[in-house]
Amino acid sequence: MAKELMSTKRVAISKANAQLVIIVAVASFVTVFCLIASRAVLSQNQYNARVVSAKEDARNQLEDNLKTFTDLQKSYSAFNSTATNVIGGTSEGTGDRDGNNSKIILNALPSSYDFPALTSSLEKIFRDSNLTVSSITGTDDQLAQQANVSSSKPQTVEIPFTFTITGANYQSITKLMETLQKSTRPIVVDSIEISGANKSMTATVNAHTYFQPAKSLVPETKVVK
Repeated sequence: MAKELMSTKRVAISKANAQLVIIVAVASFVTVFCLIASRAVLSQNQYNARVVSAKEDARNQLEDNLKTFTDLQKSYSAFNSTATNVIGGTSEGTGDRDGNNSKIILNALPSSYDFPALTSSLEKIFRDSNLTVSSITGTDDQLAQQANVSSSKPQTVEIPFTFTITGANYQSITKLMETLQKSTRPIVVDSIEISGANKSMTATVNAHTYFQPAKSLVPETKVVK
């Protein structure tokens, strides 16, 4: 009888131990699962917070841009509607120094490479100065610059050229240099070589000007990590 009682107790203890092991295993699984799930939820909440913060920053930037755009529009209208432009000409005139300020600026720093237009401008300066030009040379880099039409951060690009005038005198050459300095389009004289007599001089000038690709406004996307 005692043996049967002991056997029954052992069976009960074994069942209790088995149940305890199962309970502990389930509790451990639930605990680990909750920890992993909590970590995932916390990580997702932190990510969502960063997304919301980035969206708020973008919204604030957009609001600032809209305010700036309004101010810029007013400033541009005021700048471009002056009766006298930035180089002393009239905004409604048709002379060399006339035109509104936006036209003057675009002429000063074109947004595209155009070597033939540059040579035409130089030829007009020489004609107005009563000078004879024998050659205008340079590298017509039109093909290479075709892709350089716009950029989010545009940089000025040099356009080197050389011209030779003949039958000039010292005074006319000096006046030409002054005219180039006052040109709407910036022209930098790198070197000048003069030869010949006083009334029949030949001057070869190495110089360069610039163009600057248009600024492109491309909306940017940002990956929040």
